[in-house]
Amino acid sequence: MEKVAKIFVAGHRGMVGSAIVRQLSLEGYTNLVLRTSAELDLRNQAAVNDFFAQEKPDYVFLAAAKVGGIVANNTYRADFLYENLAIQNHVIHASFINKVKKLMFLGSSCIYPKMAPQPLKESYLLSGFLEPTNEPYAIAKIAGIKMCEAYRAQYGCQFISVMPTNLYGINDNYDLENSHVLPAMIRKFHEAKERGDSSITLWGTGSPQREFLYADDLAKACLYLMENYNESEFINIGTGEDVRILELAEMVKKITGFEGSIHWDTSRPDGTPRKLMDVSKLHELGWKHEVELMDGIQLAYQDFLQNPKGRK
Repeated sequence: MEKVAKIFVAGHRGMVGSAIVRQLSLEGYTNLVLRTSAELDLRNQAAVNDFFAQEKPDYVFLAAAKVGGIVANNTYRADFLYENLAIQNHVIHASFINKVKKLMFLGSSCIYPKMAPQPLKESYLLSGFLEPTNEPYAIAKIAGIKMCEAYRAQYGCQFISVMPTNLYGINDNYDLENSHVLPAMIRKFHEAKERGDSSITLWGTGSPQREFLYADDLAKACLYLMENYNESEFINIGTGEDVRILELAEMVKKITGFEGSIHWDTSRPDGTPRKLMDVSKLHELGWKHEVELMDGIQLAYQDFLQNPKGRK
């Protein structure tokens, strides 16, 4: 990408989009095109078409999505399917019509079958049943991958897809109903400490294993791949390392300074038993993560303390 190229980051106020904007700015890209959801509703096809026709971006990072944790995904199933399909359909098609040089679509590791072998290789896509609680979101993301592949095959578009693992970091969402496991833990442990609680209750058994990537590391990977990857097959982005939720809870407990005990409510769902990305393709291309989990949680906790806007 040329430093003066016009770059549209869709979803720039979310955790992922804002990390991409920070990294672009750090690397000297000066012509960023940004719109809030109030300024440009990506679910509105006419609005998206007008925007692309007027702005004519050279490159697009499609990081806009309706996102949430287990509860949100399972409760708002229609919203997650419809809104994510609408957003990606409109942006990808408008990018084709307006001859965008290259587009990156960001998916999610939930696209993989619930019981897929570990670690998750890119080739495992569509090889089994999805996790039921987030199936609508996963189906939308799979459609986005296939859409990029189809536009590349039929029209020669340089549209690529990347699949990040579980993300956390600056500008995360800490709402207890709609957030993911790590930010929810940060808030729960912090508030329990503030109240002086003797114990805290977390969902499930603590046995599932999850991989976590700091959002600014993801942004670095995205820019690296925008410059160095142009294949039809999507590529995983992660650390290649995972941790049990029980161990994660102990990390967050230590970092937040909570001194009580942890109770596990085993009547609550665990979700997928394990989700570890195979990142051998990414490593072969020359990129590896920099921020280790304990350091990243510390950075995220400081952001939580300084920026309460993510809490509701």
